[in-house]
Formats: sequence, C-alpha cells, structure tokens
Amino acid sequence: MKVVILCGGLGTRLREETEFRPKPMVEVGGRPILWHIMKIYAHYGFREFVLCLGYRGNTIKEYFLNYEAMNNDFTMRLGEKSNLKTHGHHNEEGFSVTLADTGLDCMTGGRLRKAQKYIDGDTFLLTYGDGLSDVNIRRVIDFHKSHGKIATVTTVAPIWRFGMLEVAGEGAVTNFTEKPKGEGSISAGFFVCQREIFDYLGGDECIFEHEPLERLAKEGQLMAFRHDGFFYAMDTYREYQHLNDLWSRQAAPWKLWEDVPALPRLVSSR
Repeated sequence: MKVVILCGGLGTRLREETEFRPKPMVEVGGRPILWHIMKIYAHYGFREFVLCLGYRGNTIKEYFLNYEAMNNDFTMRLGEKSNLKTHGHHNEEGFSVTLADTGLDCMTGGRLRKAQKYIDGDTFLLTYGDGLSDVNIRRVIDFHKSHGKIATVTTVAPIWRFGMLEVAGEGAVTNFTEKPKGEGSISAGFFVCQREIFDYLGGDECIFEHEPLERLAKEGQLMAFRHDGFFYAMDTYREYQHLNDLWSRQAAPWKLWEDVPALPRLVSSR
C-alpha cells in the first residue's frame, strides 16, 4: 500500500527555518521531520512512499539522492571511471521513494491528482509532511475497511495554544490549565483513501481540504477515526522547538520504531 506525503507547501509561518528549505526538511533531532513521518509508517510495514514536491523540492531530491553516502561509511574512486563503495547499512533499506514534482503553485488537491499515476491498488495512505503522531496506522486501516466509504481521516481533540484561566468576580484566578484540550475534533491528517477519491479532485487550484472533503462529507463518504494519543503539527518556530525538546529528552511519543545495529556489508555501485 503506497503512502503519499504532501511536501509542497511554503511553510510561511516557520520562515526562520523554511526560507532556504521546504518544511518537510526542517530537522527534529538532527533528521528531517519527513524522515520521522516515514519511520512511523515503516514501523507498521508501509515502506513505499510517493512524495509530492513543490517549494524547494530539489532539496528533498538531493537528500534522497545522497542518502546512501550520507548514512554509511564509504570508499570512492575519483576520475572518469569513478565508483562508490558503501560499508555497512542503514535502517531505511528497502524504502521505495518516488519523488514527484507537482509544481510550485499547486494546491494540495492538485498535488494529489498529479501523483495518481504513481499510486497503484485500490487503497492508499495520505498525510502531510509536517505532523507527528503515535497513531496506530493499522487500526486506522482496519477502521477504514470496516465502513466501506471512500475516505477516513484521523481526528484529535484540539489543543488551545494558550493557557485557560477561570477568574472570579474580584479578579482572582481560581484555576489555570496550560494548553488544555478543547471540545470537538480537528483533522490530524493520516488519511486512508480509495481510488475513487480522484473523481473528487480538480486542477492545480484544488484545495483537498475544501471542496473535495466537503463534498465527501455531504455524500456520507468521509469517516473519522478518533485518536486520543499524541499529535503535533510543526507550523511555528515554537512548535519546532517543542518537538526538538521532546526528542532531546528522549520523550518523543511518535518514536515507535526500534533501530537495529548496522551489520557489516560492502556494496559497489556506479
């Protein structure tokens, strides 16, 4: 089952980090947040990815083109008949990554439509390149299969960005809650979709979160999987700092995987 990741946004609210690189390449714990998202899916056995590129997409292409050299020791011979020998291996071996240039100004629905040719099978997974969660992907898929609709979206309770206070008539604070969860639900991404969803997509200006999802909801073809665990989207510099702090304290709820030690190996490539 393919995993489609939307990686083309400008990331304007995180300008401190995205002026010279796309938001999916902003690092958490020394690795792009995109890498963390891919590791979440790989933990559940999904290792075939389609990345929908846009703003500074070449940065993402260069990252994967250089992945072997940057994640292994290597020996190289310089000159006309140059070659590269990598020593050992990394824990992402077996990942299949399709990098699809979907245009600088294309909206999310248009990007997904352009990636259709790389998506086989009746069902595929879809998410954004800036959100981390400990959601159980297998459970989302099982829920999706149980209802038979076109799309499933993972939802979470909203978290207020500011502390909530209860204040008595005289001005005395009677209760304070730091970033409490609110009522209702918000989308956390982590979709499961049937191929029929492409019939709901328009051209480059199509915003997936507007007309397509609104129409699916009106037709009763959109179902919600409620996730009560961790979800955090990296939209601002403060959120970038928070995710890095969780990682540095080894308190990252989304780190579901256990990396195994590298085994000796020698591979020659040209």
